[in-house]
Amino acid sequence: MIMANDLTIYQSVIDDVKGIISSGMESAYNATSRAMVMTYWNVGKRIVEQEQNGNQRAEYGTAMMDALAEELTREYGKSYSKRNLQYFRKFYQCFPDIEIVNSCVHNLTWTHFRSLLRVPDEDARVWYMSEAAHENWNVRMLDRNISTQYYYRLLQAPKKEAVIAEMKRKNAQISKTQFELVKSPVVAEFLGFKNEDSYLESDLESAILSHIRDFLMEMGRGFAFVARQQHIVTETEDYYIDLVFYNIELKCYVLVDLKMGKITHQDVGQIDMYVRMYDELKRTAGDNPTIGILLCSETDEDIARYSVLHDNDRLFMSKYLTYLPTKEQLKQEIERQKAVFYMQHPLQIEEGGDTE
Repeated sequence: MIMANDLTIYQSVIDDVKGIISSGMESAYNATSRAMVMTYWNVGKRIVEQEQNGNQRAEYGTAMMDALAEELTREYGKSYSKRNLQYFRKFYQCFPDIEIVNSCVHNLTWTHFRSLLRVPDEDARVWYMSEAAHENWNVRMLDRNISTQYYYRLLQAPKKEAVIAEMKRKNAQISKTQFELVKSPVVAEFLGFKNEDSYLESDLESAILSHIRDFLMEMGRGFAFVARQQHIVTETEDYYIDLVFYNIELKCYVLVDLKMGKITHQDVGQIDMYVRMYDELKRTAGDNPTIGILLCSETDEDIARYSVLHDNDRLFMSKYLTYLPTKEQLKQEIERQKAVFYMQHPLQIEEGGDTE
């Protein structure tokens, strides 16, 4: 029989070991994050030096970046895409003094610095960097403070204490989740790990996505799987598209976005945005416009919506639907996977089925 005193000792050991593991994981993350930032700064520096020493023609710079991106992505992965190389170049140009970067990189990540790149004012950019490092802002806090013009409001405010207090109060709701630092898709990409699954999705959502992927490849005509939780980077934000396929018959990409609840207008706007972004960033010559499929986990007459954008002839819609499962088939598959999941996880039902 385990005595109460033993339980206290066990719990003390468990707490200590958890603390050791968490500390080790964070130390490993910090070391990797620092190496990542310095690597990207040095890559940007080398690109700028080559451009300054080489031919200044625009086509020369484009050709060099294309060749560099092709070679690096083949050997080191998508962290070194042409778009990211352009970020690295801008990183060096915005922060040419390595000592300034070095003084803050101990607790700022590459995602912090990428957010800082969108601040055009050099004084404001350096100030945001210093404050983020000194006050230990996470990326969401930094983004919020940049978006709300915190630097300029503080600069002009006669009572700076009130502005600071408001900032801290509103940022208090933005906190780091457990293992947020370690389970970072950006770090995974830098280290060369394959990153298909979101660390934020629920178990139910993950199960549905896994089976929808297989279902579409089985029921749809000409589907080839491309990626799950595909990371798309813009100037201001990171996005993760649930499932991406390429349909060989239609010669177009098909994006799937799953919502754990009833579809809203915001959800429709998001899949619309994903499709437009994909057409701009990924679609190549010869590809037809991207199709977006929006799914929800509730039974609803709008269980699936297809978005064919950019003013395409509506007659194409009937052609697309002949290659895609029907709304009813998609609805039945989602309901079937929900039933299977709850059979395997009965406690989820007893607790109200809350998977958020």
